[in-house]
Amino acid sequence: MTVQSVISAHQDVIQLIYFAAIIISLWIAEVVFTTKMWSSKLQHTKVNLLFIFTALPIQLFMISIVLIVSLWANHHHWGLINFIPHHHNAVVYYVSLFILMDLCEYIYHVIMHKFDFLWKFHLVHHSDLKVDVSTTIREHPGETFVRTGFLILWVFLLGPLAGVLVLRQTVQTFSNIVAHTEFRLPARTNKIVGFIFITPNLHQVHHHYQLPYTDCNYGDVLSIWDRIFGTYAELGKEATVFGVDTHMEPLINGKFLNILKIPFQPLNRK
Repeated sequence: MTVQSVISAHQDVIQLIYFAAIIISLWIAEVVFTTKMWSSKLQHTKVNLLFIFTALPIQLFMISIVLIVSLWANHHHWGLINFIPHHHNAVVYYVSLFILMDLCEYIYHVIMHKFDFLWKFHLVHHSDLKVDVSTTIREHPGETFVRTGFLILWVFLLGPLAGVLVLRQTVQTFSNIVAHTEFRLPARTNKIVGFIFITPNLHQVHHHYQLPYTDCNYGDVLSIWDRIFGTYAELGKEATVFGVDTHMEPLINGKFLNILKIPFQPLNRK
């Protein structure tokens, strides 16, 4: 059995180990370099970690459908990638699909904010009053289902090979986890890196508790879509307050079962 075949056969496990390794490493780094309240951070992390048990079964089941759709699309030469000039070139193929899928994720994120039914699930992620690396996994199982459902749609429309999905997932996982850390880049570095990529500085603005900042910096890996579509914004660290202005109660946001109930309660947007 070749190394490639082993990787292909155990891709889900490899991705989970990769995800866990980055989360744990950055969580320890946050403890060492930024966090002074050990006990509160640990309690905060415990609540967010519980979302793994609700999201993982849905994620694994839905990803199998994603792969089936990918195989079908490629077998039938289906998808927008087939209309890209020189798409048979590996570099053109992978780069084009990565960029197109990133645009699709931007669209998905905007949709989750603009429709009340979907926002009620997505605001579970935004309701975290202390954004750190554990916030990455704070996702309501309802949103996990919707998010992977949209991924199935994007794969159907674009027609990427499984290799593209693996590359995309690898980069996206790293980008999303880093974007939620407590660390901030120096201003000059953020200007350079943030010109193309979403940085912690930019994503923390997205987690500010009030509009218009909540509806800015939707980008997944790339920040270029926010610049193109006018949703780019900057906000200083001192001015950034995490949470959602409609859900700022610590007793609700700090208990797992209370958080799970949020999408099924009346919503009053401010």
